[in-house]
Amino acid sequence: MGIVTSKDSAPKWFGGFAAQLPDLKGKTIAITGCTTGLGYVFARTCIEKNASAVILLNRSSERAEAAEKSLKDIANSDTTVVETITCDLQDFASVRKAAAQLKEKYDSLDVLCNNAGIMAFPDEATVDGYDVQMQTNHLSHFLLTKELYPLLQKAKQRHGSARIVNHSSFMRNRPQTPLEKKYMEKKGGELGGSASVAMWERYHQTKLANSVFTCALQDRLKGSGILATVAAPGYSYTDLQSTSPGMTGLLWSRAFMAQSVADGCMPLLAAALLPSSSTTEKPMIWEPSRMRLTGPAAEYELEVFSTKKEYQDMLWAASEEECGKFDI
Repeated sequence: MGIVTSKDSAPKWFGGFAAQLPDLKGKTIAITGCTTGLGYVFARTCIEKNASAVILLNRSSERAEAAEKSLKDIANSDTTVVETITCDLQDFASVRKAAAQLKEKYDSLDVLCNNAGIMAFPDEATVDGYDVQMQTNHLSHFLLTKELYPLLQKAKQRHGSARIVNHSSFMRNRPQTPLEKKYMEKKGGELGGSASVAMWERYHQTKLANSVFTCALQDRLKGSGILATVAAPGYSYTDLQSTSPGMTGLLWSRAFMAQSVADGCMPLLAAALLPSSSTTEKPMIWEPSRMRLTGPAAEYELEVFSTKKEYQDMLWAASEEECGKFDI
């Protein structure tokens, strides 16, 4: 099974789900945050589906080295390249360097999966001065997408399509606190302090940013052949829970309430690899089908606080202020 998490349970639905995923021969996939958990399952599944290259965008660590080794052991070295390109999402310079290295080594990118995230962290600034959660979960993914967009364009020309996948959460659903620009500004350490309520509000802002970013991308990518999709995993006990300061002492953080990591990865894989079954033009999100927490992946309409044009425009302008112009 490889590296997933020490608390993982057996999957209920993943086997049948994986069987319907397409063969990825000839495709290049890049994913952030894949040392364990959902990102690791995503990378492993792409390897098992014969992707030509699976690029692991992780911070330099022993866990990253172990994940790469484990995934290389799964891969057929004659057909699939598996490699790590160091990418620290808490450092814009590292993100730019990773994108430059990827562009030097590969001439196209079929799927960019913006998976990595941290949850309910203290009110701290990154080296660039931004909230540690917002830079990790959104701003650096905006920057990475901007930098790698030319490779996505080349994949579209070569294979007819390409895809950008963002990873949100049910924690985006707090309509009483809509997206606010201040959380995307250089105000790390000045955004409410490190009490539980403030940590969770900053996490909510990042996960709402993920879904709003997807809608803004969808609007700008119309007719381009490049798709932007978004998923949320429901509740799956991964290292996101066990490494989150905000989860300490919470009953619902316990593994017995969660589905397996593999089952939790189904919405992300569906958003990356399956065609939409929606008959509406409204923005959709892939989520588990049982109360949005567990079960097989299904598509749902995104809520109005993700789809509002004013939120999309505000997020895009704020993100460009911090990351540079993103022309599509």
